[in-house]
Amino acid sequence: MQSSLDRRIQSLFPLALASILVLGTVQLILDNLKSNGSYVFRIYSEPKGNRNAFFVLPEDRIEEGCNLFEGEWKWDNVSYPLYTEDSCPYLVKQTTCLRNGRPDSLYQNWRWQPNSCQLPLFDPLKLLDILRNKRLMFIGDSVQRAQFESMVCLVQSAIPEGEKSFHRIPPMKIFKAEEYNASIEYYWAPFIVESNSDHATNHTVLRRLVNLDAIAKHGKSWEGVDVLVFESYVWWMFKPQINATFGTPGIVQEYNVTTAYRLALETWANWLESNINPLVQRVFFMTMSPTHLWSWEWKPGSNGNCFNETHPIQEAPYWGTGSSLTIMEIVHDILQKLNINVTVLNITQLSEYRKDAHTSVYGERKGKLLTKEQRSDPNNFADCIHWCLPGVPDTWNEILYAYLLRSHKNRL
Repeated sequence: MQSSLDRRIQSLFPLALASILVLGTVQLILDNLKSNGSYVFRIYSEPKGNRNAFFVLPEDRIEEGCNLFEGEWKWDNVSYPLYTEDSCPYLVKQTTCLRNGRPDSLYQNWRWQPNSCQLPLFDPLKLLDILRNKRLMFIGDSVQRAQFESMVCLVQSAIPEGEKSFHRIPPMKIFKAEEYNASIEYYWAPFIVESNSDHATNHTVLRRLVNLDAIAKHGKSWEGVDVLVFESYVWWMFKPQINATFGTPGIVQEYNVTTAYRLALETWANWLESNINPLVQRVFFMTMSPTHLWSWEWKPGSNGNCFNETHPIQEAPYWGTGSSLTIMEIVHDILQKLNINVTVLNITQLSEYRKDAHTSVYGERKGKLLTKEQRSDPNNFADCIHWCLPGVPDTWNEILYAYLLRSHKNRL
């Protein structure tokens, strides 16, 4: 029975990923720039004003022993969502599920409640003050891009018109709060290391080729960034093997995915140790974002996916087959050996419960919303990898905000 189940997963998972991952490729549009240097200079111009600083109070900070990752989802239609689709002009069509026709909004009204402590209330002005004269950059694939968009939406309403800007410089997107001289940025790098999928819009899922010991091209854009938030998982999981180079340029070999993932993270770890100043820079790593491709995992006997799911999974603990414990162990092993601190934001378990919050049939495929015929076939067209916004990535950012609050030093 288990062997048959494993074969079923192995045959279905690549097809599901191949059809869905293309959704993340169409949102970054090339700008017609004559001079990248002068354009970036305008983005990072001097702040226009000097709004009074906010003080982070002791009650704002989470305690050292607080575990934000164990808890439960509580219904809260008073405080949540923290923004709306209409209030945030920076959301892409892929994530605006209500606007795209989803009939319910229940997925927006769940608040994550840790067991042993409280998440601090998100205050966009405090975050902007923490980021004053700083850069916050999210690095990864389209799941990470959704976290970037979430963070932009969480803060942008607190900034007056004319004092904020949004720029696309592929493979980057940059949101700037002018008065604070603060930026929230996104950098497309689905494998963290270099690959043939690094072009912001023209890349391949089916013919992936990863350069496991090459990272310098990406690293040039990460140097000097004050807060770096890395993520890389789902692009690795298309097949159990992956074509890659390592050691000798141009010599392509087939690697087991877990072996390749370890080698890639070792390359990344070496870059961190050579380029990060832990006295002035912070590094975070997001654990894997779970998928909900098969409803029989939480509803035995069923044959669907995340489509039409409207409530979180209540039975704890729940762990789906789309999340790899082996990958989690590799991340742990690599970070344990580092000589600098990387804070792991272990969002996997809390997100596992949220089978209700994916874009499902209310997103895009190849840059277009699904047709009526495609929506009527959710077994083949539902996206159970990406998330609606507002939604689960907002909670990831609330947790990131809590860690930034805790380490912030007030200016006198």
